[in-house]
Parts: sequence; C-alpha cells; structure tokens
Amino acid sequence: MRTETLLLTGLCLLASPLAAQDPLSAIDWLHSAPRGLTAIPQHMAPPRSEPPVAATGTVPAVDSAPLDAPSQDAAGLLPMSVTGLPRSLWSRSDGPVLIPLLGAVDPVVPALAAQLLTLLLAEADAPRGSGGAGASFLAARLDRLMQEGAVDAALALVDQAGGAGDPQIFARWRDLALIAGEPDAPCAALRRNPHLSDDLPTRIFCEARGGSWDHAVTIFGSARALGQIDAREADLLARFLDPDLIEGAEPVPPPARPTPLEFRLFETIGEALPTQPLQRAFAAADLGGTSGWRAQILAAERLARRGTVSENRLLGIYTDRAPAASGGVWDRVAAVQALDRALAQNRTEEVAPALLAVWPQMRSAGLLVPFAQLFADRLDGLPLEGRAADLVPRARLLADGYETAAAGMDPAPGLLHDAAAIARGRAPDSPPQTAQRLAIAAAWAEDSLPPEPLATQLREGRLGEVILRAMALFASGAEGNHADLTDALATFRAMGLEDTARRAAIQLMILSDEGAPL
Repeated sequence: MRTETLLLTGLCLLASPLAAQDPLSAIDWLHSAPRGLTAIPQHMAPPRSEPPVAATGTVPAVDSAPLDAPSQDAAGLLPMSVTGLPRSLWSRSDGPVLIPLLGAVDPVVPALAAQLLTLLLAEADAPRGSGGAGASFLAARLDRLMQEGAVDAALALVDQAGGAGDPQIFARWRDLALIAGEPDAPCAALRRNPHLSDDLPTRIFCEARGGSWDHAVTIFGSARALGQIDAREADLLARFLDPDLIEGAEPVPPPARPTPLEFRLFETIGEALPTQPLQRAFAAADLGGTSGWRAQILAAERLARRGTVSENRLLGIYTDRAPAASGGVWDRVAAVQALDRALAQNRTEEVAPALLAVWPQMRSAGLLVPFAQLFADRLDGLPLEGRAADLVPRARLLADGYETAAAGMDPAPGLLHDAAAIARGRAPDSPPQTAQRLAIAAAWAEDSLPPEPLATQLREGRLGEVILRAMALFASGAEGNHADLTDALATFRAMGLEDTARRAAIQLMILSDEGAPL
C-alpha cells in the first residue's frame, strides 16, 4: 500500500449547532482536530422505552454472524475521535436501502463532497442485513470511493478491512490496484486462492505477471478456443502475451468504458488511453508521475473538484514548470502562476490584474473553492480597488476562515450581506433578493426543523441515512426546488452539522451567482 495512503488525517464535525466545525478537506487531509457530534435535540430523541406489545404474531427475521468474525462492512479509516460520528452511523438502517442511496447521491458543492468522503471512510458498525461474509456495504463504499476518484483511500480501506478474502471485495481491490498501477498484490492473492475470481482475463494477466507465461498462454489458448473471452480482450491479451504481434498490427479499437484491466493492457502494448473521457477514477492513474504535465494538470483539476486531491497538490502541479503553450488549460496555469508569483514577490501592483485574470479561469473550471483555500488568506488586507477588491471577500467566504472573515464584513444588502450572515450562523437581517437565498435564510429561522420523515428517521437513529437523504434534498434544492433546499439545510443543522450547512449554503450562493464580477 502506498505510503501516502497512511497519511490520512480527519474531517471533523462540529460540537454544537452554532459552533463552527473544523475545516473539511479530503483525501490529502491536511487538517485535523477532533470534535464530537452534537446530540439530537431533545424533542427528536428516541423514546426511553416501548410498550411490551407486539403488533403481530409473526416471528421477525434475525440476521446472524459468527461472534468472532467482525463484519468487513464496519471497516473504516477515520475513527470516531476524528469524525465525531457515532459507531451507530449505519447500524440502524437497512443495507438494501443504503446501498442504492449511497450510489445515487450527488454532492453538488465541495462541502457536501467532503462530508460524503467522511461518511465513506468512517469507522462504524455495519447496517442491518449486512452479514459478516457478504460485505456488500463495504463493496458499495468502495464503488462510491472509486466513483469519486479516491483510489488510494479505497485501497487503504480494503487493507483496513483485512484484505480481500471475499470475491466481490477482491474484484474491487483488483480494479483499484490496476488503476493505481500496482496489481502485484491482488495477482499474488489470486494465484494463492483461485476461488477469488472466475474472470479468465484476470487469471491470464496475473499468471503472466507472476512469471508463469506458459501457464498463462495455455489458459488463454483454451479460453479463446472455447469463446470464453470477448474479441477485444482476446486481442489485447494476445499482444500482451506475445509482443511480436504488436509490430505492424492495426491498433485495437478502444472501448467507450474500458475495464481497469483493459486500461492497463492498452498501456502495456503501447496504446495508452487518455483518461479525460473515462470515469473519474482513471484520472488517478495520471498522477503517478509517468504521464505528461498536461495530463497531470487535467487529472488533478478533475479530482480537486471532488476534494480527492488537495488544493496544495493542485498548486504544486500548476507551478511545476512554465507553460510552453497558450489557450485552454495553459491560460489557466499561466494565470495561477502569475498570481502566485505576484503574491510571493510582494508585487502589489501586479496582484489586481492577476486576480482578475485567474478568477474567471478558475470559476469556469469549477475550482473556485480550491482556489479560495489557496489564496484567500494571502489576498486579505492588500490595498486592492474596484473589481479586484470585490473578489477578495468572496474568496474569503469560500475558504476555511469564512466565519472570521464574515465577522469583519459589513456589506450592503445583496449576496455578500446574505452570505456573511449565514457565515455567522444567523439569517440575514434584511430579506434576501433571490428565491434561492430566501430558501437558504429560512433554514436559519428559529422555527426551522427537518421535514417530518427525516425527523422520524433521526429519532430512530438512522443518522448516516439521513445525511445522505439531506444531500439528495440539497441537490434538488440547488436545481430550483427551494423548499428542498430549506429542508436539507435545516436537517444538517438539527444533526449538529452546522459547519457543513453553512459551507454548503455559502458555496451554493457564491458559485451560482451569475452577477459575480469578472
């Protein structure tokens, strides 16, 4: 397992509804300070006892697992002391309900993407209907981590779960390791335990990787003769096993959605596939140091949008060398470098034009939040004027120190006035001017409560499920269903996720503001 996956530090939830959480970051976590999750409000607390009366005479279904075999589904990288989440995060929900919910939820702003990663990596007891051997919820978490591009974290989670003795976990381990370019460990496991996979291309690849070329060729010949391998995989494996076939041959047509094994086979035969059109997980393959600089930049940007690459790593890739071209990504790189250089060299007269050049570049790339994390503090206090000065408070409200920034602001009614009020943990003192901001402000009204279905689920202790459902409501609200936006934010606040609520609201307001100065 890579060393960098052992450097995980935590994402923290807040201690009370009106106390700010520690900053949320993601896979390259650079900040950590444990806080406890606030208790559910008294009016939402579960009853102390239930009447000893059964509704029916039906014998209830009972899940069972060996006492000495802890469920892999409970594995996690972030302990309770880091996340503030209880071990019962999932245990009072049903696995068959959680799995599709986990796969479908869309974290539409970076604050919710960070919260989702916290849920995926938290140590917590397995949900109901998830036995010790099935590990289906762990498989769902690994699938979602791969979907987010968090390949290293997913590999570390497999390791934390005690390896991949279950075929469905092995399948995820194999795919993750192939994307990461480290297939030797799962291949060795498969050679020791052939029952882990009945996928013949994987068996052939692993036999060859282990030095058993003759055995690999024998399996390949038999499988090809029996039609057990499709034409594309057969062509790729033939060239992999016999490089002489590559010379003078027509390139293999690339599939629209290659498997991780196909992706690596294309690379091995000298026909590497670009990762930009592929699923997000493949972007991680471009960060291994063997890809060109442009590919690394595009991959880092793609992952930074979901918080699976830190803003500091993104800046390091941006500033690795001078751009040798112009247009597209190169203009963005040049703009970031110009601002970074002006601030580093204390050339105040160059900061304003550099900021005005880079802001629309980062906004169009969906990277304003990472940009704000990098530069907000460095821009604070500089003698800027005009449009450049208008951008600094936006950057400061998008960054970690948003609450401190808001304390020093007294803007006129408008976007910054509303965002600063939410940053302080209260509704604006004058009515917001848009329907979206009115819906956000309503979540900070004194009588704001979660919708009754979610309140009921909270009383039942289904905390993780409610967080996912609140994320789904937020996504609906961001599309214009404003009542859902209010309900989502009110639910986050009722659970004690005040910082998540504030960050999500501020980010939605600023990132969706069409009138932002350019």
